[in-house]
Amino acid sequence: MAISAKLVKELRDKTGAGMMDCKKALEACDGDIEASFDWLREKGIAKAAKKADRIAAEGLTAFVVDGNKAAIVEVNSETDFVAKNDEFKQLVNSIAKTVVENNPADLDAALKLELNGKALETVIAEATGKIGEKLSFRRFTVMEKADDEVFGAYSHMGGKMTALVKLANSNDEKAKDVAMHVAASAPQYIDRSAIPADVLDRELAVLKAQALEENANSKKPKPENIIEKMVQGRLNKNLKEMCLVDQEFIKDPDLTVAKYLGDGKVLAIARYMVGEGMEKREENFAEEVASQMRG
Repeated sequence: MAISAKLVKELRDKTGAGMMDCKKALEACDGDIEASFDWLREKGIAKAAKKADRIAAEGLTAFVVDGNKAAIVEVNSETDFVAKNDEFKQLVNSIAKTVVENNPADLDAALKLELNGKALETVIAEATGKIGEKLSFRRFTVMEKADDEVFGAYSHMGGKMTALVKLANSNDEKAKDVAMHVAASAPQYIDRSAIPADVLDRELAVLKAQALEENANSKKPKPENIIEKMVQGRLNKNLKEMCLVDQEFIKDPDLTVAKYLGDGKVLAIARYMVGEGMEKREENFAEEVASQMRG
Protein backbone atom coordinates (compact mmCIF):
# COMPACT_ATOMS: atom_id res chain seq x y z
CA MET A 1 0.00 0.00 0.00
CA ALA A 2 1.04 3.61 -0.52
CA ILE A 3 2.41 5.08 2.72
CA SER A 4 1.34 8.67 3.33
CA ALA A 5 3.57 11.37 4.78
CA LYS A 6 1.06 11.82 7.59
CA LEU A 7 1.39 8.15 8.60
CA VAL A 8 5.19 8.37 8.58
CA LYS A 9 5.03 11.47 10.75
CA GLU A 10 2.69 9.80 13.24
CA LEU A 11 5.02 6.82 13.62
CA ARG A 12 8.09 9.04 13.93
CA ASP A 13 6.41 11.08 16.68
CA LYS A 14 5.55 7.89 18.59
CA THR A 15 8.92 6.17 18.26
CA GLY A 16 11.60 8.79 17.73
CA ALA A 17 12.93 6.62 14.89
CA GLY A 18 14.26 8.09 11.64
CA MET A 19 11.90 9.04 8.86
CA MET A 20 13.03 6.42 6.36
CA ASP A 21 13.09 3.70 9.04
CA CYS A 22 9.48 4.58 9.81
CA LYS A 23 8.59 4.38 6.13
CA LYS A 24 10.21 0.91 5.86
CA ALA A 25 8.36 -0.27 8.96
CA LEU A 26 5.01 0.93 7.63
CA GLU A 27 5.63 -0.71 4.26
CA ALA A 28 6.54 -3.98 5.99
CA CYS A 29 3.38 -3.84 8.13
CA ASP A 30 0.86 -2.60 5.54
CA GLY A 31 0.48 0.77 7.24
CA ASP A 32 -0.45 -0.63 10.69
CA ILE A 33 0.97 1.83 13.26
CA GLU A 34 1.10 -0.56 16.22
CA ALA A 35 2.62 -3.39 14.18
CA SER A 36 5.15 -0.93 12.71
CA PHE A 37 6.10 0.22 16.21
CA ASP A 38 6.76 -3.42 17.17
CA TRP A 39 8.72 -3.96 13.93
CA LEU A 40 11.00 -1.03 14.82
CA ARG A 41 11.48 -2.38 18.33
CA GLU A 42 12.35 -5.82 17.00
CA LYS A 43 15.00 -4.25 14.78
CA GLY A 44 16.34 -2.32 17.78
CA ILE A 45 15.48 1.00 16.14
CA ALA A 46 12.76 2.17 18.53
CA LYS A 47 13.24 2.17 22.29
CA ALA A 48 11.72 -0.86 23.98
CA ALA A 49 10.18 0.55 27.12
CA LYS A 50 7.63 3.08 26.03
CA LYS A 51 6.29 5.10 23.19
CA ALA A 52 7.50 8.68 23.50
CA ASP A 53 4.46 10.89 23.63
CA ARG A 54 5.08 14.15 21.89
CA ILE A 55 4.34 17.12 24.15
CA ALA A 56 3.08 19.92 21.98
CA ALA A 57 -0.20 21.71 22.82
CA GLU A 58 -0.15 24.38 25.49
CA GLY A 59 -2.53 24.89 28.40
CA LEU A 60 -2.89 23.73 31.99
CA THR A 61 -3.78 20.74 34.10
CA ALA A 62 -5.35 21.24 37.52
CA PHE A 63 -6.76 19.23 40.41
CA VAL A 64 -9.45 19.87 42.98
CA VAL A 65 -10.31 17.83 46.07
CA ASP A 66 -13.84 18.21 47.47
CA GLY A 67 -14.43 15.94 50.45
CA ASN A 68 -14.67 12.38 49.20
CA LYS A 69 -14.42 13.39 45.54
CA ALA A 70 -11.45 14.66 43.54
CA ALA A 71 -10.78 15.49 39.91
CA ILE A 72 -8.03 16.48 37.53
CA VAL A 73 -8.62 18.24 34.22
CA GLU A 74 -6.67 19.38 31.17
CA VAL A 75 -7.66 22.51 29.29
CA ASN A 76 -5.66 23.54 26.23
CA SER A 77 -4.71 26.87 24.71
CA GLU A 78 -2.71 27.70 21.61
CA THR A 79 0.19 29.44 23.39
CA ASP A 80 2.00 29.23 26.69
CA PHE A 81 1.45 32.97 27.08
CA VAL A 82 -2.30 32.45 27.40
CA ALA A 83 -1.76 29.44 29.68
CA LYS A 84 -0.11 31.82 32.16
CA ASN A 85 -2.98 34.30 31.95
CA ASP A 86 -4.92 34.69 35.25
CA GLU A 87 -8.25 34.61 33.41
CA PHE A 88 -7.35 31.29 31.79
CA LYS A 89 -6.19 29.86 35.13
CA GLN A 90 -9.51 30.84 36.71
CA LEU A 91 -11.38 29.16 33.86
CA VAL A 92 -9.43 25.93 34.34
CA ASN A 93 -10.09 25.92 38.09
CA SER A 94 -13.79 26.62 37.51
CA ILE A 95 -14.00 23.71 35.06
CA ALA A 96 -12.31 21.41 37.60
CA LYS A 97 -14.75 22.43 40.35
CA THR A 98 -17.75 21.98 38.06
CA VAL A 99 -16.56 18.52 37.07
CA VAL A 100 -15.90 17.31 40.61
CA GLU A 101 -19.29 18.58 41.81
CA ASN A 102 -21.20 16.81 39.02
CA ASN A 103 -19.09 13.77 38.12
CA PRO A 104 -20.20 13.64 34.46
CA ALA A 105 -20.12 10.36 32.53
CA ASP A 106 -17.89 11.63 29.73
CA LEU A 107 -16.56 14.77 28.03
CA ASP A 108 -19.75 15.40 26.07
CA ALA A 109 -21.75 15.31 29.30
CA ALA A 110 -19.19 17.55 31.00
CA LEU A 111 -19.50 20.21 28.29
CA LYS A 112 -23.24 20.38 28.91
CA LEU A 113 -22.83 21.08 32.65
CA GLU A 114 -23.82 24.52 33.86
CA LEU A 115 -21.28 27.06 35.05
CA ASN A 116 -22.67 30.44 36.10
CA GLY A 117 -25.95 29.68 34.37
CA LYS A 118 -24.38 28.70 31.02
CA ALA A 119 -23.33 25.39 29.49
CA LEU A 120 -19.62 24.75 29.97
CA GLU A 121 -19.08 24.59 26.21
CA THR A 122 -20.62 28.08 25.91
CA VAL A 123 -18.41 29.42 28.69
CA ILE A 124 -15.34 28.03 26.91
CA ALA A 125 -16.48 29.44 23.55
CA GLU A 126 -17.00 32.88 25.09
CA ALA A 127 -13.57 32.73 26.74
CA THR A 128 -12.09 31.79 23.36
CA GLY A 129 -13.57 34.95 21.84
CA LYS A 130 -12.43 37.14 24.71
CA ILE A 131 -8.90 35.77 25.05
CA GLY A 132 -8.39 35.52 21.31
CA GLU A 133 -7.15 31.94 21.16
CA LYS A 134 -8.89 28.64 20.65
CA LEU A 135 -9.42 27.01 24.04
CA SER A 136 -10.52 23.41 24.50
CA PHE A 137 -11.45 21.22 27.44
CA ARG A 138 -9.63 18.03 26.56
CA ARG A 139 -10.11 15.46 29.35
CA PHE A 140 -10.85 14.81 33.01
CA THR A 141 -10.77 12.10 35.66
CA VAL A 142 -13.00 12.01 38.74
CA MET A 143 -12.26 9.78 41.73
CA GLU A 144 -14.49 8.98 44.70
CA LYS A 145 -13.22 7.56 47.98
CA ALA A 146 -14.51 6.06 51.21
CA ASP A 147 -14.10 7.92 54.50
CA ASP A 148 -11.12 5.77 55.51
CA GLU A 149 -9.30 6.24 52.19
CA VAL A 150 -7.09 9.18 51.19
CA PHE A 151 -6.41 11.27 48.10
CA GLY A 152 -2.99 12.52 47.14
CA ALA A 153 -2.47 15.20 44.49
CA TYR A 154 0.56 16.93 43.06
CA SER A 155 0.92 19.64 40.44
CA HIS A 156 4.28 20.38 38.81
CA MET A 157 5.70 23.21 36.68
CA GLY A 158 2.79 25.54 37.38
CA GLY A 159 0.21 23.04 36.18
CA LYS A 160 2.04 21.54 33.20
CA MET A 161 1.69 18.15 34.89
CA THR A 162 -0.75 16.90 37.53
CA ALA A 163 -1.13 13.54 39.26
CA LEU A 164 -3.93 12.27 41.46
CA VAL A 165 -3.96 9.05 43.50
CA LYS A 166 -6.30 7.24 45.88
CA LEU A 167 -4.91 5.04 48.67
CA ALA A 168 -6.24 2.70 51.32
CA ASN A 169 -4.58 2.02 54.71
CA SER A 170 -2.40 5.10 54.37
CA ASN A 171 -2.18 8.80 55.22
CA ASP A 172 -2.14 12.21 53.54
CA GLU A 173 1.65 12.53 53.57
CA LYS A 174 2.25 9.20 51.85
CA ALA A 175 -0.57 9.88 49.40
CA LYS A 176 1.04 13.16 48.33
CA ASP A 177 4.43 11.45 48.03
CA VAL A 178 2.94 8.77 45.79
CA ALA A 179 1.23 11.43 43.66
CA MET A 180 4.60 13.16 43.28
CA HIS A 181 6.15 9.85 42.27
CA VAL A 182 3.41 9.20 39.70
CA ALA A 183 4.00 12.67 38.22
CA ALA A 184 7.74 12.04 37.94
CA SER A 185 7.79 8.38 36.85
CA ALA A 186 4.64 8.03 34.72
CA PRO A 187 3.63 4.45 35.60
CA GLN A 188 1.17 2.91 33.16
CA TYR A 189 -0.43 0.53 35.67
CA ILE A 190 -0.74 0.18 39.44
CA ASP A 191 0.59 -3.40 39.49
CA ARG A 192 1.06 -6.38 37.20
CA SER A 193 -2.47 -7.69 37.81
CA ALA A 194 -3.74 -4.54 36.08
CA ILE A 195 -1.83 -5.21 32.85
CA PRO A 196 -4.18 -6.62 30.18
CA ALA A 197 -3.27 -10.08 28.87
CA ASP A 198 -2.94 -8.81 25.30
CA VAL A 199 -0.40 -6.18 26.44
CA LEU A 200 1.67 -8.85 28.19
CA ASP A 201 1.47 -11.17 25.17
CA ARG A 202 2.50 -8.39 22.83
CA GLU A 203 5.41 -7.32 25.05
CA LEU A 204 6.67 -10.90 25.25
CA ALA A 205 6.34 -11.40 21.49
CA VAL A 206 8.29 -8.21 20.75
CA LEU A 207 11.07 -9.07 23.20
CA LYS A 208 11.37 -12.60 21.79
CA ALA A 209 11.61 -11.31 18.23
CA GLN A 210 14.12 -8.70 19.33
CA ALA A 211 16.31 -11.29 21.09
CA LEU A 212 16.19 -13.68 18.13
CA GLU A 213 17.16 -10.86 15.77
CA GLU A 214 20.12 -9.95 17.98
CA ASN A 215 21.15 -13.59 18.26
CA ALA A 216 20.97 -14.13 14.52
CA ASN A 217 23.33 -11.19 14.00
CA SER A 218 25.70 -12.17 16.81
CA LYS A 219 29.17 -13.61 16.20
CA LYS A 220 28.61 -15.88 19.22
CA PRO A 221 24.98 -17.06 19.12
CA LYS A 222 23.50 -18.07 22.48
CA PRO A 223 21.65 -21.34 23.10
CA GLU A 224 17.85 -21.31 23.25
CA ASN A 225 17.62 -21.63 27.05
CA ILE A 226 19.83 -18.56 27.50
CA ILE A 227 17.69 -16.62 25.04
CA GLU A 228 14.58 -17.54 27.07
CA LYS A 229 16.20 -16.32 30.30
CA MET A 230 17.30 -13.12 28.59
CA VAL A 231 13.76 -12.48 27.32
CA GLN A 232 12.26 -13.11 30.77
CA GLY A 233 14.80 -10.75 32.33
CA ARG A 234 13.92 -8.01 29.87
CA LEU A 235 10.22 -8.63 30.35
CA ASN A 236 10.53 -8.31 34.13
CA LYS A 237 12.52 -5.10 33.73
CA ASN A 238 9.91 -3.60 31.41
CA LEU A 239 7.05 -4.64 33.69
CA LYS A 240 8.75 -3.02 36.67
CA GLU A 241 8.99 0.21 34.71
CA MET A 242 5.30 -0.01 33.78
CA CYS A 243 3.96 -0.76 37.27
CA LEU A 244 3.81 1.84 40.02
CA VAL A 245 4.30 -0.48 43.00
CA ASP A 246 7.42 -2.07 41.46
CA GLN A 247 9.14 1.21 40.61
CA GLU A 248 12.00 2.62 42.69
CA PHE A 249 10.48 5.24 44.97
CA ILE A 250 11.45 8.71 43.77
CA LYS A 251 12.42 9.93 47.26
CA ASP A 252 14.37 6.79 48.22
CA PRO A 253 15.57 4.55 45.36
CA ASP A 254 16.46 1.83 47.89
CA LEU A 255 12.72 1.26 48.32
CA THR A 256 10.04 0.30 45.84
CA VAL A 257 6.77 2.21 46.06
CA ALA A 258 5.18 -0.93 47.55
CA LYS A 259 7.79 -1.08 50.32
CA TYR A 260 7.40 2.62 51.03
CA LEU A 261 3.65 2.17 51.45
CA GLY A 262 3.92 -0.89 53.69
CA ASP A 263 0.32 -1.92 54.39
CA GLY A 264 -0.93 0.90 52.17
CA LYS A 265 -2.62 -0.01 48.89
CA VAL A 266 -2.93 2.07 45.74
CA LEU A 267 -6.51 1.98 44.50
CA ALA A 268 -6.41 4.44 41.60
CA ILE A 269 -3.99 6.73 39.75
CA ALA A 270 -4.30 9.41 37.08
CA ARG A 271 -1.57 11.53 35.52
CA TYR A 272 -1.97 14.32 32.96
CA MET A 273 0.80 16.18 31.18
CA VAL A 274 -0.24 19.11 29.04
CA GLY A 275 -0.35 18.20 25.36
CA GLU A 276 0.47 14.48 25.67
CA GLY A 277 0.10 12.92 22.25
CA MET A 278 -0.89 16.21 20.62
CA GLU A 279 0.88 18.32 18.05
CA LYS A 280 1.51 22.03 18.28
CA ARG A 281 2.09 22.76 14.62
CA GLU A 282 2.47 20.90 11.37
CA GLU A 283 5.35 23.04 10.03
CA ASN A 284 6.46 21.66 6.63
CA PHE A 285 7.12 18.08 7.70
CA ALA A 286 4.57 16.56 5.34
CA GLU A 287 6.17 18.31 2.37
CA GLU A 288 9.62 17.22 3.57
CA VAL A 289 8.54 13.57 3.75
CA ALA A 290 6.73 13.70 0.43
CA SER A 291 9.75 15.12 -1.33
CA GLN A 292 12.07 12.47 0.12
CA MET A 293 9.64 9.72 -0.82
CA ARG A 294 9.60 10.98 -4.41
CA GLY A 295 13.38 11.07 -4.45
